[in-house]
This record gives sequence, C-alpha cells and structure tokens, in this order.
Amino acid sequence: MNLSCLLVFAKMSHRRGFRGMPNSFTRHNRDEQTQSSTSGRGRAYSQAQRPPGLRGKEIGLYYRNKNLERQKRNAQEVLRLSPRVEQRIKAILNNSKSFYNSSYENCKSEHGNKYHQIHDTQFKRKFLDIIYGDMQQNIAKAMNVQSKLQRDSDTDRILQNEYREKQRQDAYRAMLKFRSKLPAYEKKSEILQMVDDNQVVVISGETGCGKTTQVAQFILDDELEAGNGSVTRIVCTQPRRISAISVAERVAMERAENLGNSVGYQIRLEKTSVREQGSILFCTTGILLQIMKRDPALKSFSHVILDEIHERTTESDFVMTLLKQIIPKRMDLKVLLMSATLNAESFSAYYNKCPMIHIPGFTYPVEEFYLEDVLSLVNYRFPDPPPEPIGYRKHLKRYKEQQHKKEEFSNILQPYIRQLIAEKKYETHVTNQLRNPISEDLSLELIEKLVRYICNTKDPGAILIFLPGMMDISKLNKMMLDSEHYPSQKYVIYPLHSRMPTVDQKLIFKESPPGVRKIIIATSIAETSITIEDVVYVIDCGKTKFGKFDVKNNIQTLEPEWVSLANAKQRRGRAGRVKSGECYHMYTKAREMTFASYPLPEMLRTRLEEVILQIKILQLGKVKEFLATVMDPPDLRAIDLSLELLETLNALDKHETLTPLGYHLAHLPLDPRTGKMILWGALFSCVEPIFAIAASLTFKDAFYCPLGQEEKANEKKLELSMEQCSDHIALAEALRRYEIACQRGNARQFCREYFLSFNTLKLLSEMKVQFAQYLYDMKFLDSENPSYINSNRNSDNIALIKAIVCAGLYPNIAVIRRINKHGVNAWTPEDGSVCIHPSSVNNKVSRFPSPYLTYFTKQRSTAIFLHDTTCISVPILLFAGSNISIRREKGQYIIRSFSEDIICERGTGEMIQELQHALNSLLEYKVTNPATVSWSTFEGDLLKGIIELVSQTGPELDFDNTRQNVYYDEGSTDDNVD
Repeated sequence: MNLSCLLVFAKMSHRRGFRGMPNSFTRHNRDEQTQSSTSGRGRAYSQAQRPPGLRGKEIGLYYRNKNLERQKRNAQEVLRLSPRVEQRIKAILNNSKSFYNSSYENCKSEHGNKYHQIHDTQFKRKFLDIIYGDMQQNIAKAMNVQSKLQRDSDTDRILQNEYREKQRQDAYRAMLKFRSKLPAYEKKSEILQMVDDNQVVVISGETGCGKTTQVAQFILDDELEAGNGSVTRIVCTQPRRISAISVAERVAMERAENLGNSVGYQIRLEKTSVREQGSILFCTTGILLQIMKRDPALKSFSHVILDEIHERTTESDFVMTLLKQIIPKRMDLKVLLMSATLNAESFSAYYNKCPMIHIPGFTYPVEEFYLEDVLSLVNYRFPDPPPEPIGYRKHLKRYKEQQHKKEEFSNILQPYIRQLIAEKKYETHVTNQLRNPISEDLSLELIEKLVRYICNTKDPGAILIFLPGMMDISKLNKMMLDSEHYPSQKYVIYPLHSRMPTVDQKLIFKESPPGVRKIIIATSIAETSITIEDVVYVIDCGKTKFGKFDVKNNIQTLEPEWVSLANAKQRRGRAGRVKSGECYHMYTKAREMTFASYPLPEMLRTRLEEVILQIKILQLGKVKEFLATVMDPPDLRAIDLSLELLETLNALDKHETLTPLGYHLAHLPLDPRTGKMILWGALFSCVEPIFAIAASLTFKDAFYCPLGQEEKANEKKLELSMEQCSDHIALAEALRRYEIACQRGNARQFCREYFLSFNTLKLLSEMKVQFAQYLYDMKFLDSENPSYINSNRNSDNIALIKAIVCAGLYPNIAVIRRINKHGVNAWTPEDGSVCIHPSSVNNKVSRFPSPYLTYFTKQRSTAIFLHDTTCISVPILLFAGSNISIRREKGQYIIRSFSEDIICERGTGEMIQELQHALNSLLEYKVTNPATVSWSTFEGDLLKGIIELVSQTGPELDFDNTRQNVYYDEGSTDDNVD
C-alpha cells in the first residue's frame, strides 16, 4: 500500500511565532565560484549569436538543448544527512519493525492473507463486506427486510383526516386557487392515471409549467385521499442545493404548513427532517446516492422523482442506471423522470419506451434575428482575414487547425450565401461580409454597435448579452463605458460572472427607474440559474466556455465553442418573460443548423474517479461493464485514465479492488484527491488549514475579481499567501482570517477589503465543520470541532500543509523553466511548455525557493494553464512521489522521482526509501484501524523524525532576467519548442 505521500515536511513556518526545527538536513550545492561562472555563461548565451545557418525548427531545438544543459548543471546538488539525524532515523526504523511485527501477529483473515494485517474490527467487517459484496445480492437481501412503509390503517385514517381538514383552511384554499392556474394542473388527472398504470413515466414540460412543485403534490394528495398515507413516501431529487431548499419551501407554503411536516429537504450541509409516512422529501441527487448505500432497494420510498434530468449531470445519469437494476425487484416502486421537452424521447427509450406526458408552458413570443439580419441593421465591416503563413510554418499544428476551420466554414456558409443571393433578401454588402471567415469570430465591436442600435431605435426594456467568459465581459464593459454613448443617467450596466462579487447582484433583478435602460453582460450563468424578469432584448453571441475532459491528451479544456440548440433555446426564452421580446443571434441560420441538439452529458466531459469509487462502494462489479450500461457510456480511455489515477492514489489496487484507503475516500463527499488531503490532515494534526484548502478546491475559492480593480485584488491575494508562493496557503489564510473577523464582528468589512465573497466563505466554513463530523464518525478525529486544539497541533507548519497538498495532488507536478514579463513558464512531462494562470499568486513571482510546483488542475483555453499552484521543495517532491528509485551512474547515486534526478549519497537514498516503508506501514495501520495518532508513542516519534529530516529546503533559486535567456530565446515561437 503506497501511502508515502504523507511523508513530506519542509521548512517550518514563522507564522504565529512558530520556531523551525534544527537545520540538520543539508543540501550541498556548487560553490560560489561555480555559481558565478554559471551566471557568466548565462550572460554569454544571451549575448552570443546562435550558430549561423539554423532555420525554423532547428532554432527551437538549439534553445531546447541549451535548456537541457542548464538542467544538468542545476542538478548537481547533493543530498546528505548529518550523523545525528542518521542515528535518530536508524533508531526509529528499528522500532518500526518490532512495532509492526507484534501488531500484526496472529491477525489472519477468513478471506486469506490479503488483509491479515487488519485487526478484526468493525471497520474490517464493513470493508470486507464491501469488497466481496454484490449489488444484486444486496437488493435481494433488502427485499427480505421489513419496510418502514407498512400498511397501518390507523395512520391512514389520521393522515386522511388531516388532509381533509387542510382543504377547509382559508390559507390552503387560497394557495390551491393559485396552483389551479398553472399549466401542470390541467394535466393532473392524466398524470395520476399514467403513474397508476405504469412503473416508469417520463414527464416533460417547459420552464414555468409547474411540474417541479405540483407533480409530487398531486401524487401525495391522491394517496392521502385514498387512505394510502402509511405506504406513501416520495423522494424528489434536484441537481442543485439551492433548488432542493427553495422548492421544498415553496411546496410547504402551498400546503399551508411549515417545513418538517409533510414536506422536508436534505442537502449536504443541512436538512429539515420530514415524517416517514405520507410525505415528500426534496434532496440533491448526491443525497439519494448516499441513501442507496444503506437502502439499496429503496424500501423507505414508494415514489422516486428525478427532476431536471435533461441537465444530464453525472449523478443523475448514475442514479438512472441504478434504478434500472432496482425496479425489476421493486415492482411496487414508481419512478418519474421529469425533463425539459427537447430530449424527453431519449429517456423514454432508455427505459424501454416507457410512456411520456407533456405539460405545455407559457412565454410571450420572441422574434429571432441572425447575423445576416444584424448586418442589415448595423453598418459594420469585419477585419480582413490574416494572410496565410509561408514556407515551413505550413506544417505547424496551429496552421493545420486554421485550414480545417476555413474548409468547414466554406462548406457550410458558401452554399447558404449563394441561396441568400438567389433569394435577393439581403443587400450585397451583407453577403460579402458573410463570406469573411472572421465573421464567425466573437466581435465585441459589432455587439456594441448592436446594443447602440437597440438603445436608439427600440422600446424600453432590459438588454441581456451572453458572452463566453470573464475577459470578454470585462472588455465589452470597458468598451461601452469608454465610448461615452451610455451616460449613467440613461443606462446602467451590470457585468455578471461567477467570479464577480455578489454584493450588488440584487440590483440586477430590480426594475430600472423610468428612462433608465438596464444592460446585463453575462456568461451562460444567466441561461437557467437566474431569471431577470424585465429582459426584453437578448444578444446571443452563440459561444460558451464549456469544460471538457480531452481524453486523447488527458487534460481539462475550457475553450469557447458553439452552443447547443438547447442552450440557444434557453437564451432566447430569457426575452419572453414579461412581454414579447427579441433575440439577436450573432451567427448565421446556416451555422445554427450544425449545432448539436443538447449539451454533452457531464459523464462524457469530466474525469470519472468519483463515479468509479461510487461504483465500488455500491458493489456494482467491474467498472467498464457497469458504465457500458449508462445512457451514454463514457470513452474507455477516460475510464482507464481514472483507474490509473485511483491506483496511484492507492484507492484501488491493480485488480481494481477497493483498498482500505479507497473505502474511506468513497465515503467522503469529495474528489478523491481532496478526500485524501483531509484524511492526511487529520492524521498529521493540521485540520483547519487542510480542511479550508480542500473545501475551496471542492466548491470554489472565495476570491473575486471586480472590473477595473484587478491589480488591487491580486495584491490582496498575494498578501494572504504570506510570501509562500502558494495559492493553497492563500485559500487557507483567507478562511482563517475570515473566521477571526466573524468573531470580532467585522467579517463583511474584511471581505470587502480583500475582495472575498462573504457567502462563499460562510459556506466553506460550514464545509470544514462537515468534514470534521465525517472524520469524527470515521474515528480519525477526537472531536467534531475542526478548531479542536488536539486536531491542530501542527496547523502552523506551512511546510507540512504544502506537503499534504502535494501528497493529494501528486502526480500533478510541474517544473519552472522560465520567467519573463508575461509570467511564469513551466514544464510538465505530458504537455511540455505550460503557463501559470494569471489568477495565481505565482504568475508574477520573480524568485522561487524551488523549481517545482504542484497544481490542482491543468486546463487548456487560450493556452495550457496551471490553476491553484504551490511551490514545493525537493524533499516534498521525493516523499510525495510514489516508488522512488535509486541508481548508480558514473560513480554517483541518483534518486529518481517524478521526471527529475537528484544526486545523493548512497546511505541517504536507502534511508529515505526505508523511511517511506515505515511511514507506509504506519499509515496503512491507521487507515485499516481508524484512530488518531498517539504523539507520545512510536507513531509520534516517527512523524517528528520525518519533520526534522525534511525541514531544510535549500537555497532560493533566482530566476532573474539575466539567467532567463539561458532557458529560452524570447524571439523563438516555434510550436515544437517545449
């Protein structure tokens, strides 16, 4: 079991007066004379001319080879241990052998020797039941267990009388009058009859038809009236937390009662319990999955309603697949799938062509315009396309992509343009502009001209503009403010993006004063998440930034791409809420005909580690066999990549069997990497900062970036990083200071000063408490309070925090190669040259203490960017890496970790390996026998010895402009230079 990731502690922090450990671990470098000569050579490289005759790719290869020479010179750093540390570690290693020999003696398993080291504990029994269990057997066993929904005539009569009494209440009758006006109410009898006649039903309906709030009530009221209250309990899932709460509150209000009687909700951080019979429970899809772990046949429910399944989240697809296994055994279980209208047929087909019913909605008519119409209304000329490159550059990947794009444009647009010319519907200048390939690029200038046209010629009404990302919003906002065409007494402009502050967002929903036109510039967040009632005009750029997982290159991407027809319909519908509206699409009718019908299901565009752990904890068998049965099976390569990562994390073994660590990770509501962090944070007693980092990475960080104050916001974030070259430290410190500010009563002032979201920090603080409760229940903590002193004895040790973060994120490691005025350039084995994202505190750093970075995500957009980075030391790299190797080469001993070689003495390398094995044994023991670390025994000695060993980090590496030229020539732009 490889748990060596925990063994990494670097230089102690000075925060809160902490004193570092003695510098007994030394790192010997070249002497000053050698370093000086290296700098001299760097200047020589920058001044000398490259060899004559080099062309094209040869130039890039020349500078690449120079860079490799620099790496070799910088690698001549030797790791040695002082005699005192060496003796101390030898004593610890000897103790570890006797400790584990006695601990594991006579611990044999009835399943063989594979888990003989696990004591016969409650954990062991649960764990073995999971890895040797089977979902179908569990459902069969559950069917023999008496259900909570047992017929009870007294309960039926009580609930029936209560319902009849409610019908006589004025408040209930008033709400019923409102409900009867909803389109769903007209279909009540038809829906109830269809549910009664079939086990599975698909209900489709437009936004606002009332299906979410009414269908569950129809069923409950019908069963209560029929005297079936004791055997009726409905669970209704929502894809978002806020939806589960708001819908539950609305339904309780319509039933003229408080939450907790016949209506309740349950989400990750809170719940309002509901009676077990004659009730409706609204919950997130993830909560239903948790319920299915302990109730695989869903015996506690009579009806399951999956709402908003058209969004195709991973969890909803997962639950739909599980229900297909359950319903043949639970013939009395009713399943209702509720969807938007666009793809209801596909859900029906997945459930063997089950019956469908459609509920109509109501919106005002919306007139649509396309790019050809916009060009007729607005006098605009697109820039000329750039000239084609000549010579050798035609072989470049970028050039080939551009050529493919031009060919596709020509194949789609040219026939359409010929048709427009034949119809003589548009003037010549319009068709000429449509021939320009640039016409399909995002043009903020054209959008601004269109906004001005609407403002000058159209009736009052708010304008909603959809753009792909924050940078585009910022540019258009600045362009409009600088143009002086939008004076503040006549116009109010609101940028809307998830990273922008929420302080003033409520103003967006308020109707503007007479004579003032509201203009909202938003991303796709305004498609479904919010509704701005007074929008009359929509400008749809046709592009969205869609997160995808590029299986071929094993990287997350976030690049602008065409929206789907479903997205376009949602955007158009924003204009018809209060009266007739207009929607201006910034693409041609011909381009729209190429759009996909729906967005790609989430399971096809994300990594699958969490899904795989759920498959294992639910005992669903081999991963590929189960995922082949989902509605849209993911790519086999994507499954392989996630299996490889889970094996690297030691969550699965090489036979795809859940490990004890994987068992714990599967029970945490987290990505496996952040789940590993919080387990390690508990074991190493630095709970608060690690929980803060894990919560931020799981949900989102609290930093926002207001337009026009980007520089100031970056400075504040840099301050919170405390010169540690770490976004993760900045996240932890932001939450720590927020909680202190809450105690002092000035939290909102603190958030304003540091450009932090108060609401996000509040949620992150609650998530910390939740993590503590999980780990307390799992016996890894002594208290449910994340601030408990015994859980935070090492929380001031910044090096330890970095080490645990790196342990969770490994093998996400990058090597810093170059720094210039544009930012930091790094290197990863998979992608070669990568950039640090501008939002990172490390983007503008000029001096790093080490050339190594760990990062949370790597995403391709305009370039390949590393997000959420932390600079780590060589000792952290060695101990976070799995299976380090030692070899002898030209009389020197070299430790190989990640893709880097580090020279060491023979005894040093062997001792590091032995120490890793000792830590592996300790951590395996703690994971299989959950308990907190006893710092006064051998366990504490071992951890303290490692802290002492790796506390020395070595000299700071100076990447100044002089040495920069050793790495790369700024003039070279060849794509083949890594």
